[in-house]
Amino acid sequence: MMETLVSNIPKKPKTNKLYKTLIFIAVFSIIIWAFDGLNYKGIMVTASGTVSGMIRGFLNPDIEYITNTTVDGLLNAVIETIAIAISGTFVSGILAIPFALFASQNIVGEKVSKVGKFIITMIRTFPELILALIFISVVGPGAPAGILALGIHSIGMLGKLYSESIESMDIGVKEAIESCGGNKSEVLFRAVLPQVAPEFLSYTLFRFEINMRAAATLGLVGAGGIGAPLIFAIRSRRWDRAFTIVIVLIITVTIIDFISGKIRKKLV
Repeated sequence: MMETLVSNIPKKPKTNKLYKTLIFIAVFSIIIWAFDGLNYKGIMVTASGTVSGMIRGFLNPDIEYITNTTVDGLLNAVIETIAIAISGTFVSGILAIPFALFASQNIVGEKVSKVGKFIITMIRTFPELILALIFISVVGPGAPAGILALGIHSIGMLGKLYSESIESMDIGVKEAIESCGGNKSEVLFRAVLPQVAPEFLSYTLFRFEINMRAAATLGLVGAGGIGAPLIFAIRSRRWDRAFTIVIVLIITVTIIDFISGKIRKKLV
């Protein structure tokens, strides 16, 4: 009886084991190829020097750079970073609304909304750094290129979130206004936007938190902000200044995240 029960247990197909083995071999081969040709001795020497420099910089921060209030000072870089994030978010928050309406199925219909969703997807495909490099070649290095890069990329992200909010809203209010003879503008400003405005504001604040971090990295390619002095300090091995910038950036982002999170909780 026992032998019969054991024989009735279905056996795992051997093909699954073969596929898993092949996948493991393929992944392991890619990892070996990726690290092939590295000078491990040179890396160890460079890494030890870098780590020791970072530790010295952490223990001896550049206090003079913190108190520097000139154009090249840390305070000006932090303010410029916050200004880039605010400006880029404000522009995208407004411009994303028509894109979201164009991508909402319950507003423009299924066929048109597919076109709108494709446009939004296409916009958010390009990373902020790529957009920053493009706008630097157009408007030159500085904060304007960073604002445009964050603004364009955020339109795609906020447009997607906005459209999802519009599609999940209560359609009854919209139908009631339409049945009373309301035109498109009345439907928009009396039925659609009042319902989704809190979610729009919450998404915009959340996007501002993300843009604050992104604005700090745009300076690495010359789009203004705190990233420029940070990359200069790292390249010149000024670890005291680099760690000072990082610490100030962490404190700034933490404060902004805390304030934004409190506001978003009240909105939702």
